[in-house]
Amino acid sequence: MTTTSDALASLSLSQRERLAYIEFRLFFLGDVRRQDLMDRFAIAPAAATRDFAQYRELCPDNLKLDGSSKAYVLGGCFRPAFAHNVERVLMMLSQGFGDGISQMQDAFLACELPPMLNRPVVDILAPVTRAIYQRKAVRMRYFSHSSGVSEREIVPFALANDGLRWHVRAFDRKSGEFRDFVFTRMESTELLDGNPAKHELPAQDIQWNRIVELDIVPHPERPHPDITERDYGMVDGVLHLKLRAAMAGYVLRQWQVDCSADHSVKEQGCRLWLRDVLALYGVKNAMLALGICTAKKQ
Repeated sequence: MTTTSDALASLSLSQRERLAYIEFRLFFLGDVRRQDLMDRFAIAPAAATRDFAQYRELCPDNLKLDGSSKAYVLGGCFRPAFAHNVERVLMMLSQGFGDGISQMQDAFLACELPPMLNRPVVDILAPVTRAIYQRKAVRMRYFSHSSGVSEREIVPFALANDGLRWHVRAFDRKSGEFRDFVFTRMESTELLDGNPAKHELPAQDIQWNRIVELDIVPHPERPHPDITERDYGMVDGVLHLKLRAAMAGYVLRQWQVDCSADHSVKEQGCRLWLRDVLALYGVKNAMLALGICTAKKQ
């Protein structure tokens, strides 16, 4: 017996994208019209009609035609056929769809977003992403708090975001170490020929490849731990995280997790506590976390 998943898999990518858009609007907005599909994908009315017929054949209980508005509305027994990633859904609802060529459409819902302060420049970003994909090195000028402006050659292998800014994980040929390089501090990035040496490859980055397991709990000194448990999706009062050691300090800082051994951080905005600070042993960027200096002295 052919399942809905099998039927979707047999369709072309463009067909699946259009059917997913029909479902997206039904699921999160409650209705969808043929014109919506025509505007989004620049298709003819006949093609849009076929797509609705295809979706209705696959998921007959997911939509019904409203005679007064001439729109398809959410069915009473709706069950999504596609997996909808919540982060992408929120981005599409708040910022609309964009393909990088045409102008991004207006947002579907009113949403207020904070300004992005650390926005990479496209001409700086592109050589670095090409280097990651092609496994090459990059030459650049880099601005550092410790050494000022310097010429650097790095071998990048992964993008990362700490919640505030984008950076790249890379082997630094100047220091001979794997480090994080912030895009907004880069200038004149240039892709280099030649293949990286074995010691410059990501398999040699201990901090990147090491996974640390952290148990985060409501801060013992703050009221309403039950609300904190709900906000962070805790199970039995614990949020169990598995993070790369290279990212742990950033995440703990961004989440304002108290990492002192005696939960002594006083900021009221700090609602979380790391139950076992020894889990950060050997994590190089652990000093970024709140209270970690207190923990190290004990």
